[in-house]
This record gives sequence, structure tokens and C-alpha cells, in this order.
Amino acid sequence: MKLGRVAVVLGLLEMFGPISMDLYMPALPELAGDLHTSSSLAQATMSACMLGLALGQLLVGPLSDRYGRRPPLLVGVGLFAVLSLVCAITPSIELLLAARFFQGLSGSAGIVIALAVARDLTDGVELVRLLAMLTTVGAIAPIVAPVVGGQLAPVMGWRGIFAVLAGIGVALFVLAWAALPESLPPDGRRTKGDGVREFGVLLKDKLFLCFLLVGSFGGIGFFTYLASISFVLQDGFSLSPQLFSVCFAANAVMSVVGAQINRVVVRRAGPARMYSIGTAITALAAVAMLASVLFDAGLVALLVALALLMLLSGGAQSNGTALALADHKDRAGTAAALLGTTGFAVGPLVAPLVSLGGTTALTMSMTMATAYTCAAALVWWAVLPKLRRRPASPGVTERVVADEVETVPPGAL
Repeated sequence: MKLGRVAVVLGLLEMFGPISMDLYMPALPELAGDLHTSSSLAQATMSACMLGLALGQLLVGPLSDRYGRRPPLLVGVGLFAVLSLVCAITPSIELLLAARFFQGLSGSAGIVIALAVARDLTDGVELVRLLAMLTTVGAIAPIVAPVVGGQLAPVMGWRGIFAVLAGIGVALFVLAWAALPESLPPDGRRTKGDGVREFGVLLKDKLFLCFLLVGSFGGIGFFTYLASISFVLQDGFSLSPQLFSVCFAANAVMSVVGAQINRVVVRRAGPARMYSIGTAITALAAVAMLASVLFDAGLVALLVALALLMLLSGGAQSNGTALALADHKDRAGTAAALLGTTGFAVGPLVAPLVSLGGTTALTMSMTMATAYTCAAALVWWAVLPKLRRRPASPGVTERVVADEVETVPPGAL
């Protein structure tokens, strides 16, 4: 199985989350007007999908550990295509919210199984490098989708954009069927009735719990950005949908650059060190963004701080995921489900609450600064001490150098 080809397929499958949001994000104001609803409820259509993505992973992850990766993946991708058509024809905001939830529920298969397959095939530093490749391929969606959505919105409207999503779902189904072989052999699958017990095993792992908490704060920060940025730039700074799409895509490019820098440097510095440094600088960038708003420094200062945040956050996430999955190869699907759920569940609950009084640059930046600062504090004061005490995982060696944890491949010591 060639990792390069697999990385492309897995990266495209990981597009479910970003493309479900980013393609129709420029049309959110139009959607609110067309369905005679508020901007908060329009944003809630994103929250409904994200909640579906979160809860669906809790179902798909254990199923993939029991039945293999391909069956739940193909069912999920197929249903995603059908539900996208339902979204395109729905007549009310209530039905759209329901359809978006089930669309996310089915689309969760691509996200959780992409991580599980990556863990099936690699571990340690090589897992970080594979996840960085997934980030690069998956970032095609946030780079291209807002630009395409900004161009399609005036022509097709938000309903036409959901029809496009249906077509993308069909294409991904065909790709997964033809190009992604089964990565979990029958002798590596969990037996009947193990699902609940496996969740219990993971939740008793204090280090894994710390990674879940960090992921929760990261999800709050990222989803606040995702749900608010179109209103901040278009309503607050009077950018057109086309200019908004360009700004959003530029931030996605920064994520790609950050992931590739991390992929190169991680072999020398190690995932733990890169994780701690990345989360710290991400928090500083979020605070700088808040300062730019408080001191009315203007659009350029806000975008520069956002670009720095995106540069660091992509690599930090890959390192954190690899470290969290290191001890759980035999339950990779369930572990990946819990990791994904923390990011996709907590953020959608918090972001609409923040926007109840109006979506502004101040509410967005204040929420993001708080979330990313809490994430960095957890990494430095809880995750790193536990990593120092953790026995070496297969495929990696943990050592303490000047009170920092460095993970290196076997033979590098």
C-alpha cells in the first residue's frame, strides 16, 4: 500500500468537515434572508452539521474497530451525498437544521476513519508526517471552497451550493471504493460488545483525557473563527463575498505551510516539543488578534494575526493527534472518534452563544484568545509533565532534555 496515494485519498476524505462549512459560508447572509431567519440561526446550520460530525464519530469509530474501515466509510459517504440533496430542497430553517445534523452524522465517517487508517499504517514521527500530508491534501477544501463558494453564491444561491456538495459526495464515494483498501485485518478487529469498554479504557487514561481537553479548547477557538469570520469581514469590514473568499483561502494556505514546516522539522525536534511550542505561539497569535481589535489597529493587523495563528495551529494539531494515538493502536478507531468529537462537539455549542449579542470582531477575537490560551496552558502544565512520565510507545522513544520532552525515531539516540 503506497502511503503517498493513501495520504491523498485520506486527505480528501477528511475534507468532509471543511467543505461542508466552507463551500456555503459566503452564502450564509443570503441563506438567513431567504429563509427569513436570524444570523445566529443561519450560523446554527453550521453548528448542527458539526454536532452531527461529532456524534457520528462516536458511532463510526467503534464500528470501524469491529467491522473494518471500509464498510462504515462507504455507507457514510453515500448517505452524505443523499442528505446534501435534501439540504438543497428544504423549505425552512427547521428542516435545514435537521438535514444538516444528519448530513454531519454521515459525513463523520470520512474524518474518523481517515485518522484510524493513518494509525493502522504508521506511528510516532512517521504518523506525524503522514498527518501533515493529510492536512496538506485536506486543506484543498478550505483554500478552494470559499473561493468557489463566493463565485457560485451569486449565480446558484445557497441551494445550488448544496447540490454541488451532493456531487462531491458521489465523487468521494467512488474514490473510496476504488482506491482505499482495507487497512485493519480481521485478526486486529475488536470483538462484539467491546465498544463501551473501549471508551472506558480511553477515558481512564489521564494523558488521553488531557489531549481531549486541549482538543475541546482548540475546537472552540477554531469553530468560533469558522462561524464568525464571514460576518466579521463582510458585515464588519464591508468586504464582498469574493474578497472574503480570498482572505479565507489565504489563511488556509498558511495552515498548509505550517503543516509542511512541521513535517520537515518534527524529525529533529520531536512531536512533543513541536506540540508545546506550537500551542504556545498559537495562543500568543490569538492574543495579538484580540489586541488589534481592542486598539482598533484595522483589518490588516487582524488578518496578519489570523495568518500567524493558522500557520501554527495546523502543525500543532498533527503533533497532538499523533501523541494521543501513540498508546492506542489496537483501538485506533475509537480513540480517533473521541479526539474528533471533542473538536466538533464543544465548538458548535459555544460559538452560537458567543454571537447571540451580535457577531463582531471583538466577540470573535476574545473567544478565540481565551480558548487557545487555555489550550496552551493545559499543554504546558498537564500534558508535558504526563508525557515525561509515560513509558515509551512502540516505534518512538521518549526522553527528557532540559526539562522538555523530545520524541525521536528508533536509532536516533
